[in-house]
Amino acid sequence: MRKASLVLFVFLLISFLIPELFAQCPMCRMTVESNLQNQSGVSIGRTINAGILYMLAMPYLLVGTLGYLWYKNKKKAELLESEENAHLN
Repeated sequence: MRKASLVLFVFLLISFLIPELFAQCPMCRMTVESNLQNQSGVSIGRTINAGILYMLAMPYLLVGTLGYLWYKNKKKAELLESEENAHLN
């Protein structure tokens, strides 16, 4: 558990320190640039970047959560099985 927390912390630290990770995809960028008519483009760009990061993070969070639950259930089943085997012997 400690290693997983460390890996998560390092990943979050790197993702916030490297500004290129907050860049948007070229297609989204071109669409926004072509549709902007006023000077409030900075806030719109930040919102789009946040949305892209949100969409990028969701599959990883779902897979990570399912993997964690699977691992926890597997460990619980192994513990119950070992207790049953010890009880029978």
